[in-house]
Amino acid sequence: MAAGPATPAPPATAPAPMPARRLPGRRLLAQIRQAEGTPKRLLYAGTAIVALFLVLAIFAPLIAPYGFDQIDANGMRFAKQASPSSAHLFGTTVQSTDVLSRVIWGSRTAVEVVVLSLVFSISIGVPLGLVSGYLGGKLDRALVLINDALFAFPYLLLAIVIAFLLSDKLGQGIVTAAVAITVVYVPQYFRVVRNHVISVREESYVEAARALGAPRRTIIRRYVLSNVIQNVPALATLNAADAILTLAALGFLGYGIQPTDAAEWGYDINRAIDDVGAGIWWTGVFPGVAIVLLVTGFTLVGEGLNDVLNPLIRKRRIRRPEIPEAEG
Repeated sequence: MAAGPATPAPPATAPAPMPARRLPGRRLLAQIRQAEGTPKRLLYAGTAIVALFLVLAIFAPLIAPYGFDQIDANGMRFAKQASPSSAHLFGTTVQSTDVLSRVIWGSRTAVEVVVLSLVFSISIGVPLGLVSGYLGGKLDRALVLINDALFAFPYLLLAIVIAFLLSDKLGQGIVTAAVAITVVYVPQYFRVVRNHVISVREESYVEAARALGAPRRTIIRRYVLSNVIQNVPALATLNAADAILTLAALGFLGYGIQPTDAAEWGYDINRAIDDVGAGIWWTGVFPGVAIVLLVTGFTLVGEGLNDVLNPLIRKRRIRRPEIPEAEG
């Protein structure tokens, strides 16, 4: 008996695609776009101020009319403590340097120190907070004790001590200032991340990953980190504002960057103290205004990000539903 025609096998169904994971950067931009009201305006205003100083820092050689320590041009030495004029828009200092050029070059110094200090602080504080909060035990108690001891010191005194200890080995340069500021802010990232990890590690999705046998490193990197990292951007911008003040204080007290290595606003204000009594205001006012503007910019960005990212206080754009009119 001849066999009938073979029935075709049912087509294999393709597995459903996994939902695309939204990157933290895209999630942040989406939350900013959805924000409304004053927090969004503060964030945009602060971003504009910070962007201005970033442009000055990046293009300082092209924007600054002179070098940060240049005292002459075309064979002619600049006048000492000359008032603002067309030749020197912000005047000159007692060393015959151009104040405008030093303000512009000082923005590069400030941005470099802030970026390095934030990178060092986040690279150390966030991993320590993740490991300490997730593992707990003796390691957690030891790390908490060390970071609380560092946090108990006045931040400026701690930065001065670190800068003094490193000045013999690294010199008084940008790296030394960045490391001194890093030690101040590592405990802040550690405490914020650790406290959040302690609550996240008990969530059901973390328990499910543990029950499925996921490695500890994978759980921390994929499930815990993505849920605690959202607190870091707002804290980083607020720390950046504080780092500007700490750098200026170190330079004012003589523990900052060497004046022969780079321009620094705190050092300029220190040198301008003697000028105030003689009515020479421009040597100290313009560096001070630069510090105030950059600190204000970072503070506005930090406050705006905090209001935008905090689900308890943020305001989102709400579309009113369109109700069709009833037919007569």
